[in-house]
Amino acid sequence: MSRRVDFTLTDEQLEEVEEAINSSPHPEVRQRAIAIRLLHKGYKPEQVADLVAITANTIWMWHRHWREGGLSGLQDQPRSGRPRKATSEYCQVLEATLNSEPAEQGYSFTVWTMDRLRDHLEKQTGIRLSRTRFAMVMEREGYVYRRPKRDLASKQDKTAKQQAAELIEELKKGRNVVISSFSLWTKQPSA
Repeated sequence: MSRRVDFTLTDEQLEEVEEAINSSPHPEVRQRAIAIRLLHKGYKPEQVADLVAITANTIWMWHRHWREGGLSGLQDQPRSGRPRKATSEYCQVLEATLNSEPAEQGYSFTVWTMDRLRDHLEKQTGIRLSRTRFAMVMEREGYVYRRPKRDLASKQDKTAKQQAAELIEELKKGRNVVISSFSLWTKQPSA
């Protein structure tokens, strides 16, 4: 069954199509504009389909979209589907949470883990994401997990630490320091 459609473009339309081929920011528009131009040059839809590696029905559909909407008809339209759970508000709460200490939120732990973050964000936003989806949101937002560094400064004896620093300085200066073999901490010999 032959379809009788005129694929000829006016000079203005041809200029518009060539401009889209050369400078459209949307790759799908560039590809479809090439197909429209090939149709204008006299290629049959089946030949154009072979050249751009798609079906002839798709070429016919692109040409119909071109006739109905021009270049904007060649651009992909938003697709329907379930909206994202992690809204921009969710991401703002995530950022605010990661910029705060868990103690500021009333928790007894000191490190945000993925599960702790997910639980906290569920309390704050009412949105519960799976671990996989949460990991994707974290990656999309540019966050990278780092293993926390253990800091034992609060458990160290400040006096002993100061004495050790002084001992090291004395050793660096080449002074004769007596170190007993049964303890790491020693007193300096009296001068």
